[in-house]
Amino acid sequence: MTDVLLGIETSCDETSAAVLVREGGRPELASLVILSQDIHRVFGGVVPELASRAHLRTLDAVVKRALEEAGLPLGAVDAVAVTAGPGLVGALLVGVCYAKALAAAGGRSLIGVHHLEGHVFAPALEDPDLKPPFVALVVSGGHTVLLDVPDWGQYKLLGETRDDAAGEAFDKVASLLGLAFPGGPHIERLAREGTDRYGFPRPMLQDGLDFSFSGLKTAVLHEVRRTPVLGERERRDLAASFQAAAIEVLAHKTVAAAQLTGYPAVVAGGGVACSGALRQALAAALAGRARLAVAQPRLNADNAAMIARAGWFRLARGESSSLFLEADPMLPWPGLDVSEPRSQPVR
Repeated sequence: MTDVLLGIETSCDETSAAVLVREGGRPELASLVILSQDIHRVFGGVVPELASRAHLRTLDAVVKRALEEAGLPLGAVDAVAVTAGPGLVGALLVGVCYAKALAAAGGRSLIGVHHLEGHVFAPALEDPDLKPPFVALVVSGGHTVLLDVPDWGQYKLLGETRDDAAGEAFDKVASLLGLAFPGGPHIERLAREGTDRYGFPRPMLQDGLDFSFSGLKTAVLHEVRRTPVLGERERRDLAASFQAAAIEVLAHKTVAAAQLTGYPAVVAGGGVACSGALRQALAAALAGRARLAVAQPRLNADNAAMIARAGWFRLARGESSSLFLEADPMLPWPGLDVSEPRSQPVR
């Protein structure tokens, strides 16, 4: 039985460690440390080599800080959960190798965790009563998926992006508007003062549960190119118009998935779920239909607490990873059922 679990997350540009402890039969978050790599802002996106080197330099200190904040020595840890994929392979390798060393040196249990499954478990850290069945929207810089979750650890793919992830589109549009990386928070702030006067298309709004954001991104690009002077008003309205289109599509398809399944709850996770505008749109669209479970922004961004929570679940089921665990940038969803058609008509 696991009593103290150390979680490690290094899939992209956040170096994170967290400690979960057993309290009253449930896992409780004892500490969470997240170190963001600001150097990528200079390049307008994540540079994989720089991310890997930064994880190498800082991971040990981040783990020690997490243990200190939990008030526990390393010797108290009896299990380690680590992101095994998907993500940047070099960044993943840093965390996986570190976790395997801790497990081997201390005779600890080891479990490799799917990064996106961690996002599904994130709300359970704050809402212990959250239980399937529910629909999960996982929306981040690299992924946009809708899942039917009949039980913990069981997933059916309802829809996914056919090209760009929503978070990537936010980042690219932010760059077009001269905003810093990552783009989501900056677009949201700018959009508060703008209006949806450009009326950008809502891609695939009535076409199943899959997503597409490349055309929306291109529509913004064309509008920027034909604007003689990109003044402050234009930037505000472009941000507001893009955000309105992207969020309407996300909310519409999530509600359609909830109607299709008939489930009483919807979980939203991933970096884009940090958006207050998206949370408000989902809450309004789901009112009277299903309850919305969204973790606080700190637990929606890439973090080790969600990895620890998903790892705790897997270990409790008797699963574990060997010391031959490998980092896999294309790691498939565990327990994913794709046997049935995944895109149903949206009405």
